[in-house]
Amino acid sequence: MQKETEIKLRVSRETLIALREHPLLKKRNKSGWERRELFNQYFDTPERDLAGAKVALRLRRDGDEFIQTLKTRGQSVAGLSERNEYDWKLAKAKLDLKKLDDECWPAQLAELDKKTIKPVFTTDFVRERAEIAWGRGKSKVVIEAALDLGKVIVGKQSEEICELELELREGEPAALLELAAELAATLPLMPCDISKAERGYRLFDANSYALSLPAPELSAETSLDDAFTGLAWHLLASSQRLAEQYRFNGHWRLLQDWVTQLIELRALLGSLGQAAPRATSSELRSALDLLLEDWRPLVEAGQEDEDVRRAAPEQFAEELQDPRWGLFSLNTSRWLLACAWTVERNNRGNRQGAAQLANWLAHFIAEEGAALQLQRYQQQPEDLAEQLPRIERIQAWMHHARGVLDVPELDRLYGDLNKLQALATQQISDEVLDARVHQALAVSQTRAWKQLVRK
Repeated sequence: MQKETEIKLRVSRETLIALREHPLLKKRNKSGWERRELFNQYFDTPERDLAGAKVALRLRRDGDEFIQTLKTRGQSVAGLSERNEYDWKLAKAKLDLKKLDDECWPAQLAELDKKTIKPVFTTDFVRERAEIAWGRGKSKVVIEAALDLGKVIVGKQSEEICELELELREGEPAALLELAAELAATLPLMPCDISKAERGYRLFDANSYALSLPAPELSAETSLDDAFTGLAWHLLASSQRLAEQYRFNGHWRLLQDWVTQLIELRALLGSLGQAAPRATSSELRSALDLLLEDWRPLVEAGQEDEDVRRAAPEQFAEELQDPRWGLFSLNTSRWLLACAWTVERNNRGNRQGAAQLANWLAHFIAEEGAALQLQRYQQQPEDLAEQLPRIERIQAWMHHARGVLDVPELDRLYGDLNKLQALATQQISDEVLDARVHQALAVSQTRAWKQLVRK
């Protein structure tokens, strides 16, 4: 068994050609590019039991070699994936079920009749691979770069494979992100943790590509640093999966959810005070602001305009041809992996970062809620939009962490804040102004708001 640590980056055919000649890869290429044709057959039961257990079983023909591979459930964080991989060389192109013993076979599939495992789809592609190596401080880094071009084929359906895979052979995982970010500075690279197997299953069923990732488990005792780290990784990874699925099928709701993830990430970045000095997050916030400046108005306009919704997939495809989305994703991953917001903060910031989440969150909502001045917007509802960033900072933490607070009616308060946020984004009319007045009053009168803000 070996542990596979890699990052997948979706690219265009033009970018694939540019990568092969990229000066950075040329400089560090120690092996030259080696071309292979890989023919892969994937297997599962008729009920897709292996897919349900996050297991991929593959038989590959690589030249004259036949290799059986089992990949088991791993973890993926914002495009950087790690999972266990088992390989067996076979004498012929026939699956050897005896290799799938207790040492590698997942316990949750222990009762499965392996004789029901049959071929389900193929992924045939040309791979150009090279060994990329360089010194990183006192350590050596070796990464296998693979340029893959081909197709996933399910019956009469197919989808193009066009991607760069970077797999760590030696060194720290951060080196994968560093190399990817350097390449993404000038080329459109889209971090995307969908495997070739997942692409095959998605052709069977578009909904098989899971968009809802497990949320981080937060408790009252979780530190602010740990809570922020978990939530930020979660939002970034979710935004990447939403971007991939919207690219694939163009369903409007996915674009709405993508923008929502970015809004929440932006709100969290702006909420931490001295625990994350502004200078440490300046570049990320600026990059997010530019994305939201373009996409938030479009999504708001699309709520009422079908023509906007119909044109959005083409506009999103144009977005993915620009380097900024991939570069933002990769730089955010690097920032989170390095816990960069903690590096230069002062002692007060360190204490705040170590604070228990329940205590910090109660104090945060009390301060932000008081500054929100809801009574003022009951008198001047036309100015509510100026408080949108503050509403969204409260809202983001209420969405993901309200369970750590021992306060009544928090769910009701969260729902009322959602309505207030929606009204703050709407164009002003007599009806909207009247609704803002009533909603500001509704928020201020909830038991949770009174307990949190009027202590």
